[in-house]
Amino acid sequence: MAELHFYNSYTRQKEKFTSITPGYAGLYVCGPTVSGESHLGHARPYITFDVVQRYLKHLGYKVRYVRNITDAGHFEEEGRDAIDKVGEKAKLEKLEPMEMVHKYTSLFHYGMRLFNCEEPAIEPTATGHIIEQIAMIETIIEKGYAYEVNGSVYFDVKKYAENYPYGKLSGRILDDLLETTRELDGQEEKRNKVDFALWKNAPPEHIQRWISPWGEGFPGWHIECSAMSSKYLGETFDIHGGGMDLLFPHHESEIAQSTIAHGHPPVNYWMHNNMITINGKKMGKSYNNVIKFSELFSGNHPLLEQPYHPMVIRFYILQTHYRSTLDFSNESLQASERAFRRLWEAYELLQKINHPGNADAGDKTLDQQVITWCNECEDFMCDDFNTAKVIANLFEIAPVINGMKGGQVAANALSANTITLLKKTFKVFLEDVLGMQPLQAVQNNNFDKVISLLIEIRTDAKKRKDFATSDQIRNKLAEGGILLKDEKDGTVSYTIE
Repeated sequence: MAELHFYNSYTRQKEKFTSITPGYAGLYVCGPTVSGESHLGHARPYITFDVVQRYLKHLGYKVRYVRNITDAGHFEEEGRDAIDKVGEKAKLEKLEPMEMVHKYTSLFHYGMRLFNCEEPAIEPTATGHIIEQIAMIETIIEKGYAYEVNGSVYFDVKKYAENYPYGKLSGRILDDLLETTRELDGQEEKRNKVDFALWKNAPPEHIQRWISPWGEGFPGWHIECSAMSSKYLGETFDIHGGGMDLLFPHHESEIAQSTIAHGHPPVNYWMHNNMITINGKKMGKSYNNVIKFSELFSGNHPLLEQPYHPMVIRFYILQTHYRSTLDFSNESLQASERAFRRLWEAYELLQKINHPGNADAGDKTLDQQVITWCNECEDFMCDDFNTAKVIANLFEIAPVINGMKGGQVAANALSANTITLLKKTFKVFLEDVLGMQPLQAVQNNNFDKVISLLIEIRTDAKKRKDFATSDQIRNKLAEGGILLKDEKDGTVSYTIE
């Protein structure tokens, strides 16, 4: 098995990956809070860690990938009194919380399928693990690191920091936090401003509530992941992943409460992807600058110049190393679309090439260069999952493949073994590891005629400046999984189902 090294956020250095159980790998990734439709910022962690678990499987590990659904208890801001995203959004939409949760969970799963993300082995929900959360809180109280006030339970951060390295993951210093933490509603209950809620007492108007030893209430955000990860991966597991925005307070709090509950740190390797930004600002609901999945696929958003195929989004994300910031722009997405088309066309051409069987390469220098490019793909993935460098190498190879049209150059330039290696490299890395798929065009003849008719109607509407009709046709087709792309030679349709 090849040696895998990647950056551990906890130690701030690249480390060799050694799993707790040889041949097995446990991976936990913080899933979405299903209080609204997922957006481009959410796509990055789930595509990133889809590639991580794909590559672990490629190396021969049996992977248990756990990705949770946060459907309760997620505070908008730590310390604010009795507010969680799910309950508040359910009131706004006039839905039962679980009705709304099902709606947005289904939309999230739909987006993940379009992005070709493999399903996790286990997808636990916070509301399905209230018993485990309560039991964990009771243990922390028994060990003297949590206290109850008016039906709420808080973790004693200051006491924890006297015995453990609080802030090591995020680089926060407790004294600074004590000085800078703002006064918020409900803070008067806490011994210290930095203490975080393990359980919150539910006021009468709060919809989601469960019976606990401290009265009716609901869980804090952080305890959910600690309870679910330990249940399915053990008290200490291999890798915990998530976005860099979760370093503090979420993951820092997970470490603290799990360390007390179990008597040791919960995770050996912490992995964090960087953010997608718009004009230098993090993409997030709180900034009101998100682009939802459905808007990406339909192009129906003020910041978008066109609809984008899910594979274009996936390719765009993987062209940048997961720990680097990725700034959104239409230009970069359009460039990703052109680049991916070129690369996939080279891959399709490669699949058609049959070498006459000459074992010796006519151009030994080129032959050796292609072998080097292929072998480096494994090296790059083993060096902190560097998908950007893998893609760069595949682009180096593409002109060589394009020079083989009709098989004219293949027999003289590359050996049969090298062409076999080329085919394997593209199959393994472009399809299996990076998870890319072709931009599928609509194939069914009758269906194609209907789509062509709609395209004609839309084109005519655009000529008449009837943009309302034009946009309606495009958006309705996108809802059904058909993307319309306006190109210089006309409009082309693609299916994303």
